[in-house]
Amino acid sequence: MKHYLSNNSEPFNLRVVEAVDRDQSRSPVRSANAEYRIALAGNPNSGKSTIFNLLTGSRQRIGNYPGVTVEKKEGAYSYRKQNYKIVDLPGTYSLTAAASDEFIARQFLLNEKPDLVINIIDASTLERGLVLTAELIEMDLPLVLVLNMIDVAEEQGLTIDTQKLEKLLSIPVIATIGRRGFGKDKLLTAIAASSKKVATDYCCPGYNHHLELEIENLVALFQTPLPQDLPSRWLAVKLLEDDPRTIEMVKKSCVSGNRIVNTARRAHQRLAKTLNRDPALAVIEERYGFSSSLCRQIVTASISKRVLLSEKIDLVMTNRLLGLPIFFLLMYLIFYLTFSCGAGPAEWISHGIGKLGLSVSRNLNDGPLRSLLIDGILAGVGNVVTFIPNIFLLFFALALLEDTGYMARVAFLMDRIMKTFNLSGKSFIPMMVGLGCSVPAIMATRTLENEADRLTTIMVLPLMSCSARLPIYTLIIPAFFAPNLQAPILMGIYLTGFCLMMLTARFLRRHLMPAGGSPLIMELPPYRLPTLQGLFIHMWERGRLYLKKAGLLIFTLSIIFWALTSYPKAPASELAQLPNPAERREAAISYSAAGRLGHALEPLLKPLGFDWRIGTALIGACAAKEMFVAQMGIVFTDSTSPDDAGATLGQTLRRHYGPLTGLCIILFNLISLPCLATLAATRQETNSWRWPILQFVSLTLLAWLVTFFVYQTGRMLSTLFG
Repeated sequence: MKHYLSNNSEPFNLRVVEAVDRDQSRSPVRSANAEYRIALAGNPNSGKSTIFNLLTGSRQRIGNYPGVTVEKKEGAYSYRKQNYKIVDLPGTYSLTAAASDEFIARQFLLNEKPDLVINIIDASTLERGLVLTAELIEMDLPLVLVLNMIDVAEEQGLTIDTQKLEKLLSIPVIATIGRRGFGKDKLLTAIAASSKKVATDYCCPGYNHHLELEIENLVALFQTPLPQDLPSRWLAVKLLEDDPRTIEMVKKSCVSGNRIVNTARRAHQRLAKTLNRDPALAVIEERYGFSSSLCRQIVTASISKRVLLSEKIDLVMTNRLLGLPIFFLLMYLIFYLTFSCGAGPAEWISHGIGKLGLSVSRNLNDGPLRSLLIDGILAGVGNVVTFIPNIFLLFFALALLEDTGYMARVAFLMDRIMKTFNLSGKSFIPMMVGLGCSVPAIMATRTLENEADRLTTIMVLPLMSCSARLPIYTLIIPAFFAPNLQAPILMGIYLTGFCLMMLTARFLRRHLMPAGGSPLIMELPPYRLPTLQGLFIHMWERGRLYLKKAGLLIFTLSIIFWALTSYPKAPASELAQLPNPAERREAAISYSAAGRLGHALEPLLKPLGFDWRIGTALIGACAAKEMFVAQMGIVFTDSTSPDDAGATLGQTLRRHYGPLTGLCIILFNLISLPCLATLAATRQETNSWRWPILQFVSLTLLAWLVTFFVYQTGRMLSTLFG
């Protein structure tokens, strides 16, 4: 039997109604090796990712939900010879489907019909978390309730009677500390038992008399079969909330759907007058009442509630005077560790690739295949792969800042600065995503309510240094600057990109997209000590995408650009007239298609301190930023100077260019030529080619002007003081 819990009294007044069994199609008879489908649902910052990692370990994959750009995380595990597939739904406070994340979570629960939903709640914010639980119960979904971070609740002086909560709701309740693995065995056992059940017998939230009367009237109108086998009570509540997607579904899928919808609209109007407020708001209030009444029965708070450790830390970390200096200090330490700890492994990889090249050279005769392997693939992909340790270190450090809860504080701190440049503080969150890649950062702008804020953020996001630029920085900076200057210069490059981003955003908001901003409203999660497993998983999730890019895109492009630098072949008679092998190599590349393009661009690039070789590499950077490094490796393979034999690419560049040119290379690649993937993402999110074309042209022009100013100023100062 299904019980409805009234929230108007304590203890609950239980009203027994006719039981509604869960459709057996959700739990069909399965073979021994079949998978059970498990969904993780919960509020943001409730520890869903920690529980997901705890259950699945490294057996995870990340993609997007079909037709949308919302991230989809899936994993798998086995327990007692049974296989389970886990889907981590987007974090959401509600299933009203007003936002894209809410809609994705709701559609998955409705359409995929998982065998079990694990509802994860932050135990320290139990009352808020149980509101989503009420919605999941109304959807007649098979549930296991996980009260995660039970230790945080205890630190706040809260004692939660999980057994009483389980008895009141008739739902299995497991207390966990996800980052320590506490409660894992009980959770695995509960999942194994609950995923095989067919009938649900949960206690649903009851509403006030007026709402319940209208719900019962609508339920009586439904005839089977119902759309998507949904419970009639849930459909009735959604109709009274005037939910547009439910209205459309009932019209198309229900017998007498139009009559039911018209009846619901009249009921909605009656309730608005009777309750003196929107019925949708009344439903939300009733759910909060349900949650509050539950908490009053199961939660005991100590008389003297201690100040949380997070609050003490925030007195310093979010201080108006100290907050930003601390953030910049942390970023400086990250950049220092990226160079100092990554230098050794990068050198080992470089030597390994060099030895592999020598081995190929000894075992293959001179010809196109040998040139392709050495001059193309190893010179191109090899020089990009060399910097993987630095990139993984950066990803690890960013994962540490995110998993501790510090990144949310940074967005809060930056809000004042963002408003100075006519941007919402919420824009800083996509910018931080842009440290990894501009494409998901552009997609993350969907969280911005103000369209002008969103469009402006999309246009300036390529100025945030993504991981694809890091190989350029880690090639050029150590090649031209002393070790004690490397971290400050890298920090300065990131700050330069941010400052240019803010100035460009201010220009766009003032001249192209004037509109009012929106306030920053966001939750600051408590500080948490992350697990090494979680940090390494987050690092690997980002790092493997980079490896995939290097393994597929950079590999393919390296072959293409090798062909462009190798063909057409210069006449042998002309090359024979050149006595020096280095001169013959340079002449051969100059005669090739890439060399001709580089020479054609040289008049435009010479005022920036660039020659035709750098010009050919910039062509590659249009496809992917890492290709600049790959193409420079291809151009300088076999060297253009006898002194470069056996030298690394950085050492070779130092013999051909000066520090000023190196700095200008970094600046130009920082600002210019958004890659093809970025332009495609801008086109998709703006639904117009106007904006990506403007983005490409304006940023490249800005890069030329800034680099011209820096190079010419540097030359002038060198003449005056050198």
